[in-house]
Amino acid sequence: MFKRTRGFWRRISDGIAMHQLWSQFNAEARASYRLYSQEVEWRRGEKESSNQRFKRVVKGLFWAMVLKLSPARRVLFVAALVMLVFPGFEFRRGDTSLGLPNLAFFGALAFLVLLALELADRVTMKRDLEIAKEIQTWLMPSAPPQVAGIDVAFATRPANTVAGDYYDAFLRPTSLDCPPLLLVVADVAGKSVPAALLMATLQASLHTLAAVCASPLELIERLNQYCCEQNVGGQRFTTAFLAEFHPLTRQLTFVNAGHNWPILRRASGRIDRLETGGLPLGLMRGARYQSETVTLGTGDLLLIFTDGLVEAEDRKEEQYGELRMLDILNRHSNRPAAEVLGNLMTSADSFVGAAPQHDDITCLILQVNAVPAAAPSSGSGEYERILIRTGERVPYG
Repeated sequence: MFKRTRGFWRRISDGIAMHQLWSQFNAEARASYRLYSQEVEWRRGEKESSNQRFKRVVKGLFWAMVLKLSPARRVLFVAALVMLVFPGFEFRRGDTSLGLPNLAFFGALAFLVLLALELADRVTMKRDLEIAKEIQTWLMPSAPPQVAGIDVAFATRPANTVAGDYYDAFLRPTSLDCPPLLLVVADVAGKSVPAALLMATLQASLHTLAAVCASPLELIERLNQYCCEQNVGGQRFTTAFLAEFHPLTRQLTFVNAGHNWPILRRASGRIDRLETGGLPLGLMRGARYQSETVTLGTGDLLLIFTDGLVEAEDRKEEQYGELRMLDILNRHSNRPAAEVLGNLMTSADSFVGAAPQHDDITCLILQVNAVPAAAPSSGSGEYERILIRTGERVPYG
C-alpha cells in the first residue's frame, strides 16, 4: 500500500520536492492574482466603508474570473457554484412536504466537468504554443557566426512559451560590397503570441532587406515603413538596435530605434552608450533616423540587451538595474563572451529568485579579442572577408 501511495505521489508531483511545489504554486497563484486583480479598482472611495469596499472587490474579482469563460461555461460555473453552496431544504406544512436535497455532490461534479473542459483547451493551446516555440527557435540563430578577431554570444529567456524579443547575428552575402556582420536586437511591444508573430515577420523582412546592399540607416528606415504597415490601430511598435561590424577596420555602424542604450565597455574600463537613432519602429511613417560609427579596439565589449534584463524584479519589486549589470561586465570583461553572458544571466537569476518573470530577457555580446588582419596588398584596394568556418580568406566585394 505504501509503495502504491509513493508511486501515485511521484506521478502527480513529477518527483518535485514539497518546497519546490509550494514555490511553483505560489508563483502561479501570484500570476493569476495579477491577471484578475488588474481589472479591479482597489482604491477605497471617499464615502465607502471597509465592508462596502470588501464587497465591491470580491464582486470585481468574481466577474473578472467569470467573464474569461465562454458564455456556456459561465452558466455551468454559476450553476455549479449555487449547487455547491446550497445546503438543500425541507418544507413541511400539515400533510404537505416539499424538499430539495443537498446538491453539493452535483455541484462538485459540474466543477469537475468545467475543469476538464478548461484543461482540454489548455492542453490544445499548450501544444500549439510548443509548435510556435519550435518554429521561433528555427528563426533564431542556434550558434553565433565564426568571424576572426571577435567573439559573439547571445541568449534569450522568454517570459511565456513564445517571446517578442528578436536577436540575430549573421554574415551578409559575400557578393555585396558592404560590412559583413549584421547584429540586431529588437523588442516587440507586448508578450506572447501577438508579439511573437510580429517578431517573425520582422526577422523575415530584415533577412530579405539585408540581401540588398544597404546601410543600417537604410535598413531601419525600410523596416520602419514595414512595421507601420503592420501596425494596424497603432498599438504595436518595436524598439530595435541594428549595427554592422567590419572585422578588418573594426568599425561598428549602428542605429538605435528607441531601444535600451547598448553598453560599449572599452578595454580601459570607460563606458559608452550607443544612443544615436530615432523613434521605435512602427510609430511614424517617414520617421527620420540617424546613424553613427564607432571604432572598437582589442578588449572592447559591446552588450546589447532588452529591458527585460534591467527591469527584472525580485519579490520586493526592486529592479535588477544597470548598476548590477555594469558590475558583472567590469568583473568579467576579460573572460570569453559566452562566459560573460553566462555570469550576467546567473546574476539576474540570483537577484530575481523565485519571483515571476514579467518580460522577455535577451542579451547579445560582441567582444573584440584579436588584432585585425591586414588589408591585402594586391593593389585592388579591396578588403577580404575573414571567415573561420572554412579556415580561408574569401574575396570580399
